[in-house]
Amino acid sequence: MESNYHTLKRTDNQLLVITHLTQLLTYITGFGGLIVPLVIWASQKDRVEGLDEHGKAILNFQLSVIVYCILSIPLIFVFGLGILTFILIGILAFVMPIVNAIKASNGELPSYPLSLNFVS
Repeated sequence: MESNYHTLKRTDNQLLVITHLTQLLTYITGFGGLIVPLVIWASQKDRVEGLDEHGKAILNFQLSVIVYCILSIPLIFVFGLGILTFILIGILAFVMPIVNAIKASNGELPSYPLSLNFVS
């Protein structure tokens, strides 16, 4: 008789909230906003209900932020638009993890605007 232990997932909204908030490590340490959520997602996605969806959204958002920052560098030389985009990206990358952490605590799915789909 096979055990269904491995197929059962636990509900852990706190871990979902923490996973979203770990993106803010970039503002504290200068890195970690991609690495820590990646480690949590990779190690817990099969054990925690909803973590696969939340983790993919976080990874897609963080990778999108990196791409947008790289694309903003040459825009600095075009009327300083790159500086404006860096500011907007910085605000978005700070606010959206907090908004989605609140959504996760309420059992809602995350939504990250302007997020490219790298991980599906």
